[in-house]
Amino acid sequence: MSSPTLPRLILASSSAYRRELLSRLRLPFEAVAPDVDETPHPGESPEATALRLARDKAAAVARAHPGALVIGSDQVATLDGAQIGKPGDHARALAQLQTMRGRRVVFHTALCLWDGRLPADEAAAAAQVENVQVFVTFRDLPDAELDAYLRIEQPYDCAGSAKNEGLGIALLERIDSSDPTALTGLPLIALTGMLRRAGMPFFNRQQ
Repeated sequence: MSSPTLPRLILASSSAYRRELLSRLRLPFEAVAPDVDETPHPGESPEATALRLARDKAAAVARAHPGALVIGSDQVATLDGAQIGKPGDHARALAQLQTMRGRRVVFHTALCLWDGRLPADEAAAAAQVENVQVFVTFRDLPDAELDAYLRIEQPYDCAGSAKNEGLGIALLERIDSSDPTALTGLPLIALTGMLRRAGMPFFNRQQ
């Protein structure tokens, strides 16, 4: 019996973290940066923002690449319900870590799989979407340690100012989630479920 041919798979992201995560599945894929305004809408909840942007990213890339399976993802971090963005520089990162120490931060990692093999109207309706929450408790560390960490790893492109896949794990006291890869930006347990439902083979396949 011949192995099934894989559908074209595209990651709608320019994130190196998401590319590394997706590569763990050993599926051939392309990465295409989506042209999407990521500004939250007024009055929009963090979960709604993440879900909308994940879907918008997948849809934008799917329009330009018909016939592909497109993965969109977005992450919004919140403290007491308020969104925490990417710090961008050292001073803002230090302020974030100072605010979060000893407290629990919720990361909403939304995922969308857009099946471009379907007609456009059907693909939109059949797009699989899910929000995976990760609850992260930060250690109560002194300013000197927070400052030293930032100078070593410089996580200024990470919401929450810590790379949990690197030295940033030392800032954390506890992580609670059904999908541990969600914290890094792409929930692989949820994604593999979506891909299976879309007919993607993982173990018996041909390139």
